[in-house]
Amino acid sequence: MRHLLIGGARSGKSALAETLARQRGWPVTYIATARPADDEMAQRIAHHRARRPADWPSVEAPLRLAAALAAHAASGRTVIVDCLTLWLSNWISGGGDEPITDLSAYSGEKQALLDLLPRLAGDVLLVTNEVGSGIVPMGRLSRIFTDEAGRLNQDVAARCERVTLVVAGQPLTLKAPAPD
Repeated sequence: MRHLLIGGARSGKSALAETLARQRGWPVTYIATARPADDEMAQRIAHHRARRPADWPSVEAPLRLAAALAAHAASGRTVIVDCLTLWLSNWISGGGDEPITDLSAYSGEKQALLDLLPRLAGDVLLVTNEVGSGIVPMGRLSRIFTDEAGRLNQDVAARCERVTLVVAGQPLTLKAPAPD
């Protein structure tokens, strides 16, 4: 089952993904997309790591997400991807100080992810940020990010059996499998 958890910053979506993984009871692999680009981000990453069980291996996949999923998703296992918008941000940042606007390499990686998702075995919990609820950003790079995040979220949601919006720690089901 592919399950997209979407919400704003600090909405509780990562915590919910971790709770769902624990409830399933299968072995869990945590695929992290964040890069510790500064001290504040390093602290955020450390906080996330500290609250996860020690027996959940972490895989760093700041750019090659489809390959990481292909290597770790399996029947009887749960994979958490946290998070898709950080993954997108890594592509837009170009891995350095100079942001990029030619997203052709990202487009190929995104397509690889979208093609792979329906074929994955086990449970895959994908965490992402909802960034389209505000005003249109003024800066070009911010608009590119918002546009691409919206497209990514829509495309991933279309390939997931379940989509949950998380607000203030409260889940709201947007899409669920039909009852048997």
